Amino acid sequence: MSEAGGGRGSGSSVPQRAPWSLVAATAALCLVSATSVWPVGAAPMSREEKQKLGNQVLEMFDHAYGNYMEHAYPADELMPLTCRGRVRGQEPSRGDVDDALGKFSLTLIDSLDTLVVLNKTKEFEDAVRKVLRDVNLDNDVVVSVFETNIRVLGGLLGGHSLAIMLKEKGEYMQWYNDELLQMAKQLGYKLLPAFNTTSGLPYPRINLKFGIRKPEARTGTETDTCTACAGTLILEFAALSRFTGATIFEEYARKALDFLWEKRQRSSNLVGVTINIHTGDWVRKDSGVGAGIDSYYEYLLKAYVLLGDDSFLERFNTHYDAIMRYISQPPLLLDVHIHKPMLNARTWMDALLAFFPGLQVLKGDIRPAIETHEMLYQVIKKHNFLPEAFTTDFRVHWAQHPLRPEFAESTYFLYKATGDPYYLEVGKTLIENLNKYARVPCGFAAMKDVRTGSHEDRMDSFFLAEMFKYLYLLFADKEDIIFDIEDYIFTTEAHLLPLWLSTTNQRVSKKNTTSEYTELDDSNFDWTCPNTQILFPNDPLYAQSIREPLKNVVDKSCPRGIIRVREESLRSGAKPPLRARDFMATNPDHLEILKKMGAASSIDAEDGLRFMQEMIELSSQQQKEQQLPPRAVQIVSHPFFGRVVLTAGPAQFGPDLSKHKETRGFVASSKPYNGCSELTNPEAVMGKIALIQRGQCMFAEKARNIQNAGAIGGIVIDDNEGSSSDTAPLFQMAGDGKDTDDIKIPMLFLFSKEGSIILDAIREYEEVEVLLSDKAKDRDPEMENEEQPSSENDSQSAEQIASRSQEIDLVDQESPEESSVNSHPESLSPVDTDSAASVSSSEQDSNPVENLETTSLDGECTDLDNQLQEQSETEEDSNPNVSWGQKAQPIDSILADWNEDIEAFEMMDKDEL
Repeated sequence: MSEAGGGRGSGSSVPQRAPWSLVAATAALCLVSATSVWPVGAAPMSREEKQKLGNQVLEMFDHAYGNYMEHAYPADELMPLTCRGRVRGQEPSRGDVDDALGKFSLTLIDSLDTLVVLNKTKEFEDAVRKVLRDVNLDNDVVVSVFETNIRVLGGLLGGHSLAIMLKEKGEYMQWYNDELLQMAKQLGYKLLPAFNTTSGLPYPRINLKFGIRKPEARTGTETDTCTACAGTLILEFAALSRFTGATIFEEYARKALDFLWEKRQRSSNLVGVTINIHTGDWVRKDSGVGAGIDSYYEYLLKAYVLLGDDSFLERFNTHYDAIMRYISQPPLLLDVHIHKPMLNARTWMDALLAFFPGLQVLKGDIRPAIETHEMLYQVIKKHNFLPEAFTTDFRVHWAQHPLRPEFAESTYFLYKATGDPYYLEVGKTLIENLNKYARVPCGFAAMKDVRTGSHEDRMDSFFLAEMFKYLYLLFADKEDIIFDIEDYIFTTEAHLLPLWLSTTNQRVSKKNTTSEYTELDDSNFDWTCPNTQILFPNDPLYAQSIREPLKNVVDKSCPRGIIRVREESLRSGAKPPLRARDFMATNPDHLEILKKMGAASSIDAEDGLRFMQEMIELSSQQQKEQQLPPRAVQIVSHPFFGRVVLTAGPAQFGPDLSKHKETRGFVASSKPYNGCSELTNPEAVMGKIALIQRGQCMFAEKARNIQNAGAIGGIVIDDNEGSSSDTAPLFQMAGDGKDTDDIKIPMLFLFSKEGSIILDAIREYEEVEVLLSDKAKDRDPEMENEEQPSSENDSQSAEQIASRSQEIDLVDQESPEESSVNSHPESLSPVDTDSAASVSSSEQDSNPVENLETTSLDGECTDLDNQLQEQSETEEDSNPNVSWGQKAQPIDSILADWNEDIEAFEMMDKDEL
């Protein structure tokens, strides 16, 4: 096999690759199949069950894609809770999240090659005709260069790749004449003005119609971009050059990669998260493998596979050595400072790093891939989905989940590398969770909060582009796919580019800027296939033996890397560092320790930075602990069956739903609707959950009036039309200043958008039953069995509800995205006679849905802390000569020495992904 595994060779034919290889990206280092080996006790999944799960994936895709085409097309995305399309400018802005939307039918383009992978060739042909007929790329709209490249340009190129494949087979697409490629070329030229910088790094945004610096463009003033934004262009741009013969696209993408490589931190070989596109200075100097950097590393390795340029592999291996030296703390992957790589930059991880085990498989480093993947799977089993961010002790840091596919991607790669049927069971769990918790009548809804199970009116295009593709391939046999998937490489958006491009139109001069800057470690450069005896050392329990120590890591133990560091520190005789939770400003010894941290050895300095990070996070956590977590209103009656979960605010009175059993009942509107006087329809609300409108009296007064009428609970709906928990901070309903012990029924608050969903359901079905609880409950299996997925009646009913919701202004929550930092939402300042106690904090402005209490997982690592504390006390008692100094300084003067580090930590704490 050639060194590039299909990336090289004479002529345009693609050489044979290992039979299990995903895209011959594994052929980059030629991992050899171990599919004939599976752990004892984990029997291989039967062909019948794999087919059943594959068919289930097909049905799920039909549900998502069909509802998009019926209710949203030609809009960019589907809003699955209200069954309508999201059109840029017609919905309130979500900030930078909307930069992916360009009025170019994003979801349709992003789904093109998925249709072929799922054997939906007729639908693919129809979709291509729609794209050619309806899509306009000359819109006056500012879009993200990064998102437009990976989703739209990549989608068009992936569609073109499979269109010419089908045409060659002779049954479909016989009319096709490179129309998608011409559209891709048009889009490529529209993106080129973004590269008009002295560095060659592109501007982060561009106007599709007016470019960059024209007055009409409304962009071109930005100075910063993320590393991934500038470094995730080479596959699409090089493919466009190779397809068309226009070398300019590949040249521009190579120049951007060359600049990033030259600007890496030379001592650590790491890159930062954000860089100035004009000067090349690092703006954010923390480094990891998650948001802001992730696909930069991915594209270095895959560019070597697709283009056969050794310099890309050399750069990847150099970075990978640094990642494993500093960032990898198995099973964790923690951000560090590029100038101080031994110091962690934060104590939490983001969900986007879930792609990294898959990349490690392509590299050939299986063991850490298995470890990190297993840790992530344990977090998923705890919360049903992977939270957008979670701490090193596995508490939820950011609670939303926009149906990201990265974990499914790594699951697929690991299964192809190991053949271990364990990963088929993992995929089965993903399918079950999506159907159980995210499926709604009009598609699949993102999770607003994995703790409560509440939904967000959002279904991103990448869900159809990636999730269903990886899940289907996971369960598919070779004969289930109508083409050889190994002849293609996946982009970061899972679009397919043919490997024969490596030998086509090779006219770009290659500048190797690698060796002149760094002395390379030969051990990082494996040019031949690693021996399977090393990857899977004659032990059918190999993968299982790696996973076993991690199966309870989330529930019962601390991460091993953290334990190891602490134990080594203690064995060396060093005193345990001062922890933020133990600090007292009135203790002179503590103040003297702070002084040493700022001015003594490098170890003391690292302790100081760690202490300040803990102080910032402790302050944020203490504010959160003063708040109440969100509650859930779950519609459990037909045809919802628990699929729609609405985020609700709690009350400071009445039973606490986290401590008392949930309340289930049918809903009924009170009369008067404001609930501010004795109800005139007590028979209607007797034994039911009363709906009341906010305003004109105190919340507690409303609760007493409906309770006196016999209601078993109450839902207060905001009277501010268009308000939504997506953009407004939740608050808890306060009492009236009097004793509220007489209120015995639970009360929850819904903003206007969420309340309208219930009111529309009442108009349609009359009898609507809901569940008031602290978090969403499992659906009723008996009722589920009565419902056929995506039935015609349900679809029509959902559409009718959606039509009544057209006048409601809906705003989706701002959620961390791969490529940008979202703007801060406006705060809600309600002014009425209702007394509201806000549960938001300024610390959380950058993350509106995470403005409530961070919930800890079971079994925090208290035993080790107690052990350290006891050892510290013993050392102090046994050594009376130990003195930390007698002179205390004001804490302000000490902290003044650390301003730069404090500001850096505050920026990292507030920045979104």
